[in-house]
Amino acid sequence: MGLNGMETGWMALGLTLMLLALALALKSRQWWQDSGLPDGDVLYTDMGIWYPQQEPLYSRPLQLAGRPDYLIEQPDGMIVPVEIKSSEAPDEPYFGHVMQLAAYCLLVEEAYGIRPSHGIIQYRDRAFSVNFDDRVEADFFSVLGAMREDMWAGQVNRDHHNWRRCAGCGHRSHCEQRLA
Repeated sequence: MGLNGMETGWMALGLTLMLLALALALKSRQWWQDSGLPDGDVLYTDMGIWYPQQEPLYSRPLQLAGRPDYLIEQPDGMIVPVEIKSSEAPDEPYFGHVMQLAAYCLLVEEAYGIRPSHGIIQYRDRAFSVNFDDRVEADFFSVLGAMREDMWAGQVNRDHHNWRRCAGCGHRSHCEQRLA
């Protein structure tokens, strides 16, 4: 018994849809790899692109809050914070970016009970995997302590010579040391 024209049309449509689904699956995998995100499931995102924006992570003991761009749960259960930066990568990740990632690692440990072994800083053209070890944690607490001391200081001097940072700073309107 042969196929009539209508059955052939439905089979062709089904085959076309299957091929389209396969092509989209392959393309989405390529987009994921290009994003710099590690393999795993997205638990959290602050990007507002794929998922609704979520509440910030918060640690009452540390009096610290933050919104990592992504939290990825890897197949082994490790949760990896990922911070996306729009600039081109430096030779090494900027210290401030590493400290931001360290804060996210501590917030993940508080929120999920899992201490991340590392986090990822994804610049426009390159990603860095940053180990979250005792040295990075100690550096973070040193910086956090200095920041908290500065909150009560009458005058805090600018610590950079980058006019772009000044141009985007929320304190620019009343800063006497601004470069832009």
